[in-house]
Amino acid sequence: MKEELSHTESLKIINEMIAEAKNNYEQSGSFYFLLWGWVVMIANLGHFILDKYTSFEYPFIFWALTIPAGIAAAWYSSKQKKEAQTTTHLSRLYGEVWAALGVCLILSLFFMSKINYNHSAVILMLAGVGTYLSGRMLKFRPLVFGAIALWTSAIVCFNLPMTDQYLVGAIGILLGYLIPGYLLKSAEK
Repeated sequence: MKEELSHTESLKIINEMIAEAKNNYEQSGSFYFLLWGWVVMIANLGHFILDKYTSFEYPFIFWALTIPAGIAAAWYSSKQKKEAQTTTHLSRLYGEVWAALGVCLILSLFFMSKINYNHSAVILMLAGVGTYLSGRMLKFRPLVFGAIALWTSAIVCFNLPMTDQYLVGAIGILLGYLIPGYLLKSAEK
């Protein structure tokens, strides 16, 4: 036998679904911002230190950290999808935004010679777009401010020698990913 829901009961169910979806974003969002924040900041700092202060031939070796981070992110994403009680259009859109930006990031790395090796600035701009949209979707202002920090870092990077761009990139990631990521994590509690 079908039971008809009252207007109030229907609104309550809808609000619960929205709250659950938002909670899923906040929990997974902080994980990704913290994972990629630490990995990219360490890679930027490692590259900067090796390039600036040593004669090591391969200062970009620190970027190999992104491989296990990518595997961890994919595993976590798969786990989150299995555990999610609700899947909304907004949750799919959130993932698609970051997937599209990931494609742009890979393309910018592949064609970095065409952009005069200003890939740090381009990557910071793309990260700013994803962070800004995440902040707007989650209605979480620290991510919006993080995006502004990333965009500001991109502007600075366009005006610096390549080696110094890695130091600015690390600072931009600290301000744009890590600080908002920890604030998002504390908001989850």
